[in-house]
Amino acid sequence: MAVRETTTTGSTSPLPHPRWRLPVLGDLLTINPAKPTQTSMYDAQRLGPIFERRIVSWPMVIVSGTDLIAEINDEKAWTKHVGVLFKKIRPIARDGLFTAYNHEPNWAKAHNILAPAFTKESMRSYHETMNTAVTELLDHWTAREGQQVDVAEDMNKLTLEIISRAGFGYTFDSFTRTDADPFVAAMLRGMTYINRNSNLPPLLQKTLGRRAHRQHKRDIVYVHQVVDDIIAARTSSGTVGEHGDLLDRMLTVADPQTGEKLDALNIRNNLLTFLVAGHETSAGVLAFALYELAQHPEVAAQARAELDARFPGTARPEIAFEDVAKFRTTRRIVDETLRLWPIAPGYFREARHQVTIGDGRYRFEQGDWVFVLTLQAHRDKTTWGPDAEEWDPGRWLPERQHELGEHVYKPFGTGMRACIGRQFAYHEIMLALAHLLHAFDFDPDPAYQLDIAEQITLKPRGFTLRPRRR
Repeated sequence: MAVRETTTTGSTSPLPHPRWRLPVLGDLLTINPAKPTQTSMYDAQRLGPIFERRIVSWPMVIVSGTDLIAEINDEKAWTKHVGVLFKKIRPIARDGLFTAYNHEPNWAKAHNILAPAFTKESMRSYHETMNTAVTELLDHWTAREGQQVDVAEDMNKLTLEIISRAGFGYTFDSFTRTDADPFVAAMLRGMTYINRNSNLPPLLQKTLGRRAHRQHKRDIVYVHQVVDDIIAARTSSGTVGEHGDLLDRMLTVADPQTGEKLDALNIRNNLLTFLVAGHETSAGVLAFALYELAQHPEVAAQARAELDARFPGTARPEIAFEDVAKFRTTRRIVDETLRLWPIAPGYFREARHQVTIGDGRYRFEQGDWVFVLTLQAHRDKTTWGPDAEEWDPGRWLPERQHELGEHVYKPFGTGMRACIGRQFAYHEIMLALAHLLHAFDFDPDPAYQLDIAEQITLKPRGFTLRPRRR
């Protein structure tokens, strides 16, 4: 890929790039492999709405300008690209919904079968499962009242329990066991390994990380076996079709277009996709939302006032399915958290044919791809205003919407390949936040400085709270 900026004379010039580019190595020394998207955000703030990063001979074009992204989101000219980061997830999830190539038939088949299970109305069937898992979290924090709790770790436990129970009737006993579940440990190691190696050439991965690479291969074999065992237990149970969960749907429902069901390997790939993507994203949103609420007690007070009006008293409320959509302040908190901290901080797009963007200024050939950096696009001051770096749920008030011009808000990706589970995520996040805000006041550690970890998704590392029952 050799994208260039087209000039009025017909010649081309290179795109902006980070300083200190070196022969052979390119921009390798200017990327933090532990925090690649945060590095790109800072580079975008210096270099502008489009720039290039070159790692040895690998070029990556990074786009964060609102106008350019609007063009790149055009499905007629662009489509999803399975970028280098997601290619490294392929050995785990293969042709699951998230990592399938556009031409692979199992993507469309799985999407057709599973899309009805993720509609807003379908959330009704998952609501009590979510409520049960949230109750376990509340009990866990109540038992630790006055102690510091690791927020990101506990949110991971919560959302993993929700997706595993709603998806295939399985529990990791996250809030009762005292040791780390080996499956969860293997998944977390895998995500860390993939994130840290996504920007390194294969030669460096093989020479500098041999031990980690061997562990990663063992972890893949292990998580595949665990999921295969879960599927085998269901199919041999004699109860297939009686659970009403995602696994039942994948085992029994045929694609209405082809009449074909999913094969066993693709069912495994999609269960792993739900386990990884389906819990990491929601957990990160909850952790960042609690971080911001701890820094902005006045917003927490507004949300609690809305909840108290509906559920007065200190008794744990019985939040019904219909209640969740009425938590307007909570919804604004979630939307603003996803704006400032898009947990999946970007997505890849590929040109379907030769195309130009930016009034013809940048030319791409068929197959050229870009990384859309929503972590910076959501902070674009030209569209979000001079306070774009500030967390302010009030910007989502109806009367303030007209203040925003054309803006990019894509926390779940774009187009047909956008996240299929976004309604599921919104429901579980809002339900959990409502319960937590109603039950507790939060005392943050005043010495804590926000440190954002990247394990493909973003989350605040080392962030603790001391919950106090209200």
